[in-house]
Parts: sequence; C-alpha cells; structure tokens
Amino acid sequence: MAHLAVIAMGADRPGIVAAVTGVLVAQGCNLDDTSMSILRGHFAMMLVVDAPDDLEADDLERALGTAADRFDLVVAVRRIDDDVPASPAGEPWTLAVYGADRPGIVHRVTTALAGLDVNVTDMTTRVIGDADRPVYAMILAVTLPDGCTDAEVQAALDEVRAELGVDCTLHPVDPDVL
Repeated sequence: MAHLAVIAMGADRPGIVAAVTGVLVAQGCNLDDTSMSILRGHFAMMLVVDAPDDLEADDLERALGTAADRFDLVVAVRRIDDDVPASPAGEPWTLAVYGADRPGIVHRVTTALAGLDVNVTDMTTRVIGDADRPVYAMILAVTLPDGCTDAEVQAALDEVRAELGVDCTLHPVDPDVL
C-alpha cells in the first residue's frame, strides 16, 4: 500500500468528515493517522491514508473534488515518502504556556525547546478570556531527547517566562491509549 497525505480545510459544517471519508473508502483507502480540529470556525483535517499502490495523489485529489465543491473545501493530496524516519524517540512531556496575548510567544517557546533538541509532537493554541484581556493558551506535547533533563528544559523555559511574562508548566506524560 502507498501512503498519501490528505489535507482539507473550510468553514465548519456537519458532514465534512463523512463526505471526505466516503470518497476515501470508495477509492480503496484506509485511514491511518488523523488530526482534525476547528480553528476560528474553520474545520481543518490532516489525514494519512493507506491507498492502493496504483492510486496516484492527483487522482485522489480529483476524486475528492465533489466533496470539496459541496463543502467549499481546499483539498490537497500528496504521496508520503515512507523512507522518512519516524520522529525522534524521547521521553514524553506536556508543556502548558499561558500569558497575555502578544506576537512571538510560539516562536520564543519553540526556539528554546529546539535549542535543547526537544521535539514538538503536537501543539494546540487558543486565545481565551475576554476581548479586553486576552490570554494566550498553548499546550504542547514534546519529547525530551536522551541526555536532556526536565531541569534543563525548565531552566530554558524560565528564561522565556522572564522575557515574555508567561507561565510555563512542564509535566511528565503517563502513557495512554493513543
């Protein structure tokens, strides 16, 4: 089986997942990894699918055209290189960051993490609170590489905290089903 990445985005409405996955099933595809979310009223989905070897990315993208037109979606399909190594292994942690909304929070936090070779495996951000006092909330799933301690990461985050005035809380992750 070939692996294809399918990305679709549009205004959130009931039926988008059913329409897209219906086309995938009809084309002989099986869902592998998926991530779907609503961002400011827009639905975004990223899927990795197992596809028949003879199904080309362009053909699947065309097949998704009816669903894309029906729901006014932007759709892209690309073949995935199976030779790309998996994400670096490491110890899983969760990082929560909260502070007054301002440009550069994501960049500064992720730059501090990258400086320690900490890998970001998932990230969700939201602006919460009222319009007069917006708070930026960011939750990251990260993996600490071998040899990197939580104390080192916390020290780097303490610098970010002092610089940006944000709270940064690092917690180990207990294994779960997903």
